[in-house]
Amino acid sequence: MTLEHANFPEGLDAFLAAAGWGGAAVEPLPGDASFRRYFRIRSVDGATAMLMDAPPPQEDIGPFLRAAHWLDDNGLRPPRILAEKPDKGLILMEDFGEARMRDYLDQWPADEAAVYSAAIDALAKLHQLPAGPFLDYSLAEYIREVKLFIDWYCTAQSLYVDAAGFVSAWEQALSPLLPRQRPGVTVLRDYHAENIMLLGSLEKQGLLDFQDALVGHPAYDLVSLLQDARREVAPELEAQMFDRYVQKTGTDVDTFLADYARLGAQRNAKIVGIFVRLWRRDGKPRYLDLIPRVWAAMERDLAHPAMAPVAAWFDANIPAALREANGGEFAR
Repeated sequence: MTLEHANFPEGLDAFLAAAGWGGAAVEPLPGDASFRRYFRIRSVDGATAMLMDAPPPQEDIGPFLRAAHWLDDNGLRPPRILAEKPDKGLILMEDFGEARMRDYLDQWPADEAAVYSAAIDALAKLHQLPAGPFLDYSLAEYIREVKLFIDWYCTAQSLYVDAAGFVSAWEQALSPLLPRQRPGVTVLRDYHAENIMLLGSLEKQGLLDFQDALVGHPAYDLVSLLQDARREVAPELEAQMFDRYVQKTGTDVDTFLADYARLGAQRNAKIVGIFVRLWRRDGKPRYLDLIPRVWAAMERDLAHPAMAPVAAWFDANIPAALREANGGEFAR
C-alpha cells in the first residue's frame, strides 16, 4: 500500500525516495494549533528524521525555511533541513528527539533554574546578532494581533466594548517602545518551553516553531518564555531570569521592565483571543483551560504604570467578575 493511501501527504513516498529515505516507516505525531502535521520518519537502519507537512494554501513553508537557514547560518540550533519541496509544503529535517523542555521539566523539576538559565543565555546570544532578513514588528501588526481579544474573547462573552478606544489605548501604550526596537533583534515569537528541545545536555537547546520571525523588540521573546501560556513559571523564577537577561545584555532595567510589561500585556491579550478562536472557529476547546494562566499574567502586566491607558480601558469595558475569574467561564 502506498503512503498516500494511508492518509499521508500526497507524493510523500516519491519525496522520501528522492531524499534518500525510500522505504522508511512513517509515524504520525500529535498535532497542535495549525494546519501543519508532523511525522517521524524511521529508516530501515534505525535513523530518524522529522517531516513537516504544511499544505498550501493554508500554510506557506517559505518563512520557516528562510528562518531555519538564517538561524543555522548564525550559530543557533534550528533543525537542519535535509530536503524540501515548497510547492507541496513538505520539509524533511533533523529529528531533535523527545526531550522537549516542557516534558523534561515535568519529570525533573529540580533542573528548572538551570534549563531556564540556558534558554535565557541562548536568547541573549540571539540578541547580540544583527537582525535577520525579516519584516518589522510594526505598530500596525501589534494592533492587528491585539484586536483578536475584542474580536474573539469579547464576542464570546457577549461584551459590547469600545473598540475604537481599545485601539487608541494600545497605540498610546505601545508607541513609546517603537524607537527601542530599531534596528531591532530577531524575534522568534513563540519562544517557550514547548518549542525548545534539549539536545543531549541542559545547555544545548534546539529551536522549533520560528516561522513567524520578525524584527522587533528584545523583550518580546523574553516575555514569551517567562509568561508561558502552557507552563506555570513562578513569579520568583520569572524575576530571577529577567535579572539574568538584563545582566547578560547590559540593558537599562527600568526602561526594559516597562517594555516587558507592554509586550507581555500585548502578547497575553492576543493569546486569549487566539485561544477563544481555536475553540469557536476550529473546534479545539482544550485551549480555554489555559486562559486563566494567560489572563493572570496579563493582569500583572496591566498593573505597570506604562500600561495605564489600556488598564483604564479594561476597567471601563471588562466586568470585574470576569477579571476576578481570570477571564470567566465559557458556554462550551
